[in-house]
Amino acid sequence: MTLLPLMTHESLGDIVAFRHGEAITVHQFLADVAQLRSILLPGQHILNICRDRYRFMVGLAAAITADKISLLPSTYTPETVSQLVRFAPDLFCLSDDDNNIDLPQLSFPARIPVMAAARDLSIPLIPETLPVGYVFTSGSTGSPVPHLKTWGTLIASVRAEALRLGLLDGRRYAVIGTVPPQHMYGFESTILIILQCGSTLSAPQHFYPADICAELSSLPRPRLLVSTPIHLRALLGMHSPLPPVDLLLSATAPLTQELAREAEIRFNAPLQEIYGSTETGQVATRRSAETDEWVLLPELRLTTRDGRVWISGGHLEQATELCDKLEIISDERFLLHGRTADLVNIAGKRSSLAYLNHQLNSIPGVQDGVFFMPDEDPAGSVKRLIAFVVAPGLDTHSVYAQLRERIDPAFLPRPLQMIDALPRNSAGKLPRELLQLLVTAHIHKEDKGPGTP
Repeated sequence: MTLLPLMTHESLGDIVAFRHGEAITVHQFLADVAQLRSILLPGQHILNICRDRYRFMVGLAAAITADKISLLPSTYTPETVSQLVRFAPDLFCLSDDDNNIDLPQLSFPARIPVMAAARDLSIPLIPETLPVGYVFTSGSTGSPVPHLKTWGTLIASVRAEALRLGLLDGRRYAVIGTVPPQHMYGFESTILIILQCGSTLSAPQHFYPADICAELSSLPRPRLLVSTPIHLRALLGMHSPLPPVDLLLSATAPLTQELAREAEIRFNAPLQEIYGSTETGQVATRRSAETDEWVLLPELRLTTRDGRVWISGGHLEQATELCDKLEIISDERFLLHGRTADLVNIAGKRSSLAYLNHQLNSIPGVQDGVFFMPDEDPAGSVKRLIAFVVAPGLDTHSVYAQLRERIDPAFLPRPLQMIDALPRNSAGKLPRELLQLLVTAHIHKEDKGPGTP
């Protein structure tokens, strides 16, 4: 049996995290892990919702070393939690804040006492075949579909990422993330990368751009900012100078070349975009400011079957079908043309929501925007696209005028609604159910008639 270390820091005195101005050593981290492990509830499955990134990492390590499995769903709605309980009846919740989740609760201790045997701690070795987590995608019925992650596959994935990004050159990066650690991207690039690259993490989960910049400025260099297009757009909206970083990461949604270039200039750092999925983890990167082509991580390969693209090799235990339209350029390179499910057909013409969203968000003055295709109307009426736009300095007519120059008239939205903000989740994504609620609210408002509040 192959054993892999929980972490690759060289000594117990190395710093693993910065939390509220305090530097936390590997020794203290392992002591916290051991103490939390001793009070974990009996169930084998754990829902770790800690917002504090350091506490999440302690909870993850405590679960791994106790042979418990962490569940990482995309949402914590009552329906999702009830479905998780049907999957894992012994599930319990570890949290560091008040919540309304109907599960047995374990509150993260406000202060973990130092164990008497803490001086004898050493970095644990973990079997590579050990199941450590389930990540979930939504199936055709909307029920969460579990995908098992073993310690070996997770480590292979994050080591491939680190090699591509140059994080294995001996420098110890301070990592700050704007995405939650429970999201697959945040899990790999702000938690596992800490454990496997000898890096240090910034514990707080900041929301406001000014707070993120203040936290960045407090960290030693080199600095790595793990973010998303929507969060980067908010940071770039600040008029004051941005703190320099040494590397930028972006994922969860396609990044425009214009936004990537501006981010590189304002942060004075290269930006790498990551492509992946919940099922596969990260599989490719690109320098978005310079090219549209994606480059596969080492040892991965693409194949086509019946017009669909599959990926295999590397850290993947089995070939996996990708839900995106890919144009294969070479053995290592490809272009991404949007999700297969994003294809829309109106009046015999085809496009993709990804392309339409790109054109909408490229309009000067548009801060955020999205196209939405309603479900089939049982009455058989013609479907029309709907668009929601955040653009404080623009009006509907000016946005329409710009869109007419960019897209086919068949795909012009009816209606186009100007709003204050889109209902993005903490990872910067727009779940379809939230967009559907937005559509319902808009239709209800329209049905009340003009001039009504």
